[in-house]
Amino acid sequence: MAGAFVGNGGDPRMSVDAAAMDTYAGYISPQQRLLHDPNVTFEEYRYYAEKTRAEERALKETEVGSTGFMQILFPPKSSPKPVFNSQGAVGEFDDKGTARRQSSVNANLADMSTREVISMEEWTNASRAFRTATWAACFYLITTDILGPFGVGSGYLLWRIFLGLDSYEFPMKNYGDLAFRLYGTVPRYIVNILQSIQLICGVGLIVISNGQAISQVSKFRLCYAICCLIWCIVGFGVGQVRTLAKYGWLANAAIWMNLMIMFISMGVIAHSPPNFAISTLGSAGGATLPDDITPDPVTGIYPPVKHYNGLPNPSSLIGSINGLMQGVYAYGGAQLFIEFMAEMKRPHDFIKAMWGAQFFIYTCYMVYGCFVYYYQGQYSYQIAYQGVSPYGWQTAGNMIAVISGIIAAGLYGNIGIKVLYNNILMDLFKFPPLTTHKGKVLWAVIVPIYWTIAFIIAASIPDFFGLVSVVAAFCIIQFCYSFPPALALGYFIKKHAMRADEGFDPTTGRVTRHDSGMKRWIRGFTGGPLWMNIFNIIYLGGALTTFILGAYAAIDGISEAFAANPQLNAFSCNSPLNLNPS
Repeated sequence: MAGAFVGNGGDPRMSVDAAAMDTYAGYISPQQRLLHDPNVTFEEYRYYAEKTRAEERALKETEVGSTGFMQILFPPKSSPKPVFNSQGAVGEFDDKGTARRQSSVNANLADMSTREVISMEEWTNASRAFRTATWAACFYLITTDILGPFGVGSGYLLWRIFLGLDSYEFPMKNYGDLAFRLYGTVPRYIVNILQSIQLICGVGLIVISNGQAISQVSKFRLCYAICCLIWCIVGFGVGQVRTLAKYGWLANAAIWMNLMIMFISMGVIAHSPPNFAISTLGSAGGATLPDDITPDPVTGIYPPVKHYNGLPNPSSLIGSINGLMQGVYAYGGAQLFIEFMAEMKRPHDFIKAMWGAQFFIYTCYMVYGCFVYYYQGQYSYQIAYQGVSPYGWQTAGNMIAVISGIIAAGLYGNIGIKVLYNNILMDLFKFPPLTTHKGKVLWAVIVPIYWTIAFIIAASIPDFFGLVSVVAAFCIIQFCYSFPPALALGYFIKKHAMRADEGFDPTTGRVTRHDSGMKRWIRGFTGGPLWMNIFNIIYLGGALTTFILGAYAAIDGISEAFAANPQLNAFSCNSPLNLNPS
């Protein structure tokens, strides 16, 4: 498409001629390009990214006041921000993140005919209107998504790449945009497909988990299919929240609810025995040494609580890897980081939100995990608050958890729908942006369809525990551990391969490079911190090895579940938690 505008199938902006002409009639400005134009070079992305970061720094210096303690505890949904052009501030956004003076925000910028008649200033202001989330709100969004102690390195890499490639002229919307700008169209498709699968499965898993909680609360008197369907319908309403800035207060509430569940379950676990019967459905012992949770056939007494300093069953590779996948699923959050930064007022502040969330989660979850394992050992259940034996406290934990869970599912659905909308509906079918009235109406229609599909997919799987492992192995490992170092390698090699007299000229639209091929790659690999590139290669290798092992264990486990009881799914009235169905 871009080649058609300039009458040449190649990219005429590329030049190694120092005597390039001063003007270039074939240059296509950012607002007139395709949403994902393969002819935009790395150097052009870098130029506009540096320009945007400079503007954000200038904006920060003009702001009065700072984020106080109460704003961190209870972050505002969004905040007004000015719009800058070359002459200074020309307008501002209201507390709803919409432009007061820029009509282009309501234009269908996915339509090329519309973009041909708007100015660069209108184009960049439309991009600014989308960015309203504060770092305090982002802190709660990250914590809601459950960032773990090993996602920080990946988060740092993604943050560096985002700052280097995102701009108002070429806004980055999702994870697939990173792959596209560094490696091309096919990797973008792969990333978008995997992310869509992960997010829709994540929504479905929470719907099923909440359904199990309600069935346990009702003492299995309520049809299990109805228990799950209820939360699918609730998602129709929760999913109507479109912007992450407005989602911040919901995420805030979810964190306090999760802390309440921890405190309640810790108190109950310390003063009551484990829920022995449920341990067969997803406990540590059930995944590694089933004999350790099997009652005596004569007396009916369960084995005493045991603790292991190493692997409970060194010969059980499947059990050990599945346990690892549960950790990956619980602590994998980097798959949403790009979407968080894309809606932040100042993406540079993301690092504060990430480190704050990291410290908070590591402290809480390490204490909680060690506490539960100390008291329950091999009976530690996958969903810890369901592993308590008193029914009243099970009910308290379940009712609080279903509310916080549906908020997390809403967050996954929010990002999942945006991935599909931005990459399929806008890119291929020219749907209007979500900031327009038509876009908002379409969002309201798409939400129930998305949640229904998520429910059907998750409800069809008989092994909830196994589905978690499959999603973790095929998707979460890639986004949290495989993709970040692979993307970082490409980014740092391209960045450090650029010489001082190379780059993008905004006047002519030309890009100057003096060489190409292996020589340039080697210079890029060795030109920056060599240890960083070597670390990324080792990191990538370890992640891919874990993926292979995890995929093998997950497929083997879920195959056994299908063979054992293929009818045990969420389309039945029999709850999987009911060990004595009538």
